[in-house]
Amino acid sequence: MQNRIRELRALAGLSQGQLAEAMGVSRQTINAIETERYTPSLPLAISLARHFSHSVEEVFHADAS
Repeated sequence: MQNRIRELRALAGLSQGQLAEAMGVSRQTINAIETERYTPSLPLAISLARHFSHSVEEVFHADAS
């Protein structure tokens, strides 16, 4: 699943650690989401989208394949 987490985090001036703390997850989880090695649970995806004032659909995109 593709996402805009790295882009949105950078625009907000947050480190992976700061975003992880705000979401209650590890920095490694944020890194894995950003590198598309991990698809977050629905509650985490919703929390991430809300944190950046976007809809889930604006932040996460299904692979085109």
